[in-house]
Amino acid sequence: MCTQYLNLVGDRLSLQIFKFNFMSCSMAESRVEFDAVINVAESVETFKNQPYEEPIHFQSSEINMTEVLKAGVLSDEIDLGALAHNAAEQAEEFVRKVWEASWKVCHYRNLPKWLQDNDFLHRGHRPPLPSFRACFKSIFRVHTETGNIWTHLLGCIAFIGVALYFVSRPTVEIQFQEKLVFGAFFMGAIICLGFSFAFHTLSCHSVEIGRLFSKLDYCGIALLIMGSFVPWLYYGFYCHYQPKVIYLSVVCVLGCLSIIVSLWDKFSEPALRPLRAGVFMSFGLSGVIPAIHYSIMEGWLSQISRASLGWLILMGLLYILGALLYALRVPERWFPGKFDIWFQSHQLFHVLVIAAAFVHYHGISEMAMYRVTVGECTVPIEPITF
Repeated sequence: MCTQYLNLVGDRLSLQIFKFNFMSCSMAESRVEFDAVINVAESVETFKNQPYEEPIHFQSSEINMTEVLKAGVLSDEIDLGALAHNAAEQAEEFVRKVWEASWKVCHYRNLPKWLQDNDFLHRGHRPPLPSFRACFKSIFRVHTETGNIWTHLLGCIAFIGVALYFVSRPTVEIQFQEKLVFGAFFMGAIICLGFSFAFHTLSCHSVEIGRLFSKLDYCGIALLIMGSFVPWLYYGFYCHYQPKVIYLSVVCVLGCLSIIVSLWDKFSEPALRPLRAGVFMSFGLSGVIPAIHYSIMEGWLSQISRASLGWLILMGLLYILGALLYALRVPERWFPGKFDIWFQSHQLFHVLVIAAAFVHYHGISEMAMYRVTVGECTVPIEPITF
């Protein structure tokens, strides 16, 4: 009976997945309504398929009719095919509203394979929601993705606010060139957090949408790392043009390679979680090379005072800790089923990413302030030589 109804209403609402919501997620209290709608829809379909050569005439004294029925009464005739089609449309709309309002979270074993990501999280998963509206409404429900959604949504809003404040300062306070340098970091952070929010919100929509936003999520991470390098290299090698340009070029190449790898379809598979963590950790740790170069060139004390080495080390530790928790799936690996909703590894990873981004913002702000205090370079800017 379910299959016949699904064939009736067609593919517009992807109700094959709706069937999954009702039958796999144990929506017992909605089955009475569901069966009633199915019976109505089957009757309407049978009625609609009956051959009627001539319209039937009725008296115009009926009340509480649909718009199609009213129109037919006013003209003293009814097109039964149109009436049946209208009834089917209303039944379909009713089912959609019941489904969107009544879906329940599922156990991990009841999820389709494309939604099974972390088997240490047992309960509280969203079922497939093949509607953008339903997906965005789900951010106000409690499930395994609630913390992931809100951590990076709030982080994205926070960085948008900081960025707007920074770029809106008058030129006498912050020069346009500095705004561009910091803008690269702000843009990377906003895109990364925004794509992450979108992915965790829409991942349950469908296989195609989930895969698309998964790729955007990983591309956002690469852009955040690239954007974080720009202000540090700009101020760290402020008076040394050649190494600055070389390192910025290398960062761009590594970032593009990371994005290319992120677009690989299998890159988002659960089995490759350690590989994903390794790719982005390696990209981030590539910053150790210019840091050592600067220390040899200027000295460790200069690195600590001028280049905010302490803040950069703290930022790196936060990123590495978050990546390790994400790759190892700790703490839910140690206590399966105990961190299904809150304090799971991905949420901790999100919090650590936001904390590291703000630590980095503080560190590069100190570097910029030092440059403003010291003034122009005391040595001539080096030309690029090969």
